[in-house]
Amino acid sequence: MAPDREIQIDCPAPIVENQKITMAHGGGGRMMQRLLDRVILPALGGVTLAEQHDCAVLPMPAAGCLAFTSDSYVVHPLFFPGGDIGTLAVNGTINDLAMGGARPLWLSASFILEEGLPFETLRRVCGSMRRAAQAADVTIVTGDTKVVERGKGDGIFINTSGIGVIAHPHVVGPRQVQPGDAILLSGDVGRHGIALMAVREGFRLETPLESDCAPLARTCLRLFDADVPTHCLRDLTRGGLASALVEIAEASGLAFKVDEQAIPVHAAVRAICEILGLDALHVANEGRFITFVPAEHVSRALKVLQGDPLAADARQIGVVETGTPGSVTLRGALRTRRILDMLSGEQLPRIC
Repeated sequence: MAPDREIQIDCPAPIVENQKITMAHGGGGRMMQRLLDRVILPALGGVTLAEQHDCAVLPMPAAGCLAFTSDSYVVHPLFFPGGDIGTLAVNGTINDLAMGGARPLWLSASFILEEGLPFETLRRVCGSMRRAAQAADVTIVTGDTKVVERGKGDGIFINTSGIGVIAHPHVVGPRQVQPGDAILLSGDVGRHGIALMAVREGFRLETPLESDCAPLARTCLRLFDADVPTHCLRDLTRGGLASALVEIAEASGLAFKVDEQAIPVHAAVRAICEILGLDALHVANEGRFITFVPAEHVSRALKVLQGDPLAADARQIGVVETGTPGSVTLRGALRTRRILDMLSGEQLPRIC
């Protein structure tokens, strides 16, 4: 994370007060270097970051293809049960690589900080990022930092990009989905979005509810290691399970039949959704995914997934058919049927 080299003209540099970020940290020179030296570099650590060069030089994998992704993260509140914006940023990008069947290796981390953000908040977020990266065996190797005026940044925004390697021969994606495939879900849905909503609205729950935020790469790679033909993977982030199913159905040109009763929903999630008039199938998750495998491999795939703590409650929720292209039909408890579609807006704002 080399300091910016932009020249500031006629821009007075406010002094540091009460250990908070000021606009002086937004430009080049001594103040930005102090921010890096005192907060970001000690929290994130790593030999490559410590070099403070303009780029990271990485070794090329001996075999396989490279996977690359990038995403930006905004969330309110910054800290929530089960994680924070830093954990979210690392795990979210790791999971995007995992959905392509890749083993994540390296991440970048870029921060947009609002003037007035306490140094301690930034330290906590960076510490969470470091722990999440270490837990997933990935390295944060480069990044950038900018400071914006008070009232224009809402605390902190984070962009992370990731590089991984695909070492197996399988092609993974919506166009690989085939009629007869089984749709498997890795666990209960809606916990991330509802955990954040509970904090925002001050709900007092008898049963503690935490976000499902978690890194999914190792869980997904277990399928490939076990030679389970895995046609498609998709994590259930913004838009939840419903959006993921519709997106893949439309991209594949096939029809999905889903059993609503087979979809696990935490009791607290269900209760809050009923109170607020929300649909748990449309609520974001940060540690859940769906996968499509041939019907004859369902038992083996479920055994592999259920052997991992992050997918212990994995189950089949539907099948792929050759009906109306792009349609997702949900069968309810009373054998009623309805078409599942994506929402035109967001049920819950600022959750990932």
